[in-house]
Amino acid sequence: MAYFTLNQASLTHNYRFLQKLFNKKEMSWAPVLKLLCGNEKYIDFVLSLGKEQVCDARIANLKTIKKLKPEVETIYIKPPAKRSIKNIVKYADVSFNTEFTTIKWLSEEAGKQNKVHRVIIMIELGDLREGIMGDHLMDFYEKIFELPNIKVVGIGTNLNCLSGVMPSKDKLIQLCLYEQLIEARFNQKIEGVSGGSSVMVPLLLKGIVPQGINHFRVGETLFFGTDLFENNTIEGMKDDVFTLHSEIIEITEKPSVPYGELDKNPSGEMFEVDENKFTEIQKRAILDIGLLDISKVDFLKPQDPSLNFVGASSDMLVIDITKANRTYKIGDIISFRTDYMGALRVMNSEYIEKRLI
Repeated sequence: MAYFTLNQASLTHNYRFLQKLFNKKEMSWAPVLKLLCGNEKYIDFVLSLGKEQVCDARIANLKTIKKLKPEVETIYIKPPAKRSIKNIVKYADVSFNTEFTTIKWLSEEAGKQNKVHRVIIMIELGDLREGIMGDHLMDFYEKIFELPNIKVVGIGTNLNCLSGVMPSKDKLIQLCLYEQLIEARFNQKIEGVSGGSSVMVPLLLKGIVPQGINHFRVGETLFFGTDLFENNTIEGMKDDVFTLHSEIIEITEKPSVPYGELDKNPSGEMFEVDENKFTEIQKRAILDIGLLDISKVDFLKPQDPSLNFVGASSDMLVIDITKANRTYKIGDIISFRTDYMGALRVMNSEYIEKRLI
């Protein structure tokens, strides 16, 4: 059976790296835990590292977090759906919002639950996912401040989440200006200006984030140490938090190209035959994972760089071990690093065991 491991030492190292960075900048941050897909072992370990505030985009995951640590502050980081309002108020202390109608529903439900629900208003700065257009912001705020059982605790933005628009000093200054305009017009203090996600960490390290930005949500960089500007690992952080392990179930020498009449495979792919390879023999290993578990092989990187992907079906992954650096045998484990999207797919698979190491 394939299994996925979370390295506690590496994750602790990354957590402390970020905590030290944000403390130095006198800014706050919250881990984004949606990657963990509600896995109690993994969530419990992250919560043990000491954060008093965490983010997620799934209500079921927030429910798990509250079960494990009721006192932790939970932030729902996407605009709520109408049919989720009751549970948003129940399990999320704070939610991101962009629609007055939705906030009105939250206000009504918060009254029923005898709560004050806190909201962060998301502002569009160019990536064109969620967010209010800036020229509508003042009218929007004026209506929200009149709602009972609702407290506006901040404004925020998302960049590099849909269209690939990267954050810049100018965009962050624009966000700070919106905060100042709101405070001046309504005589209301905006506690938090949430500048973005993991993509912001390189800007913090370079010291080019305006002082008015005081809050961040960090997922990918916490778990992978990723510099999303340079697409590499931030110096001083770890990239080995997660590893996928799969067992070899067959090793056979076979022709390197298929033979017989060809058509599309179940994934809709058409194999192109290189006639120059008709006499070539390949040593192939079949692993006990497939597309049902990982969706794509593109997100996997073998820890042994001498291995090459051949292809995958729903239940099996074929690897070329002809030029492998070591001798493999049936029952051996081949391990892979994943990127963020690869880990998300693996975490969402019920067929892969999740282990803490």
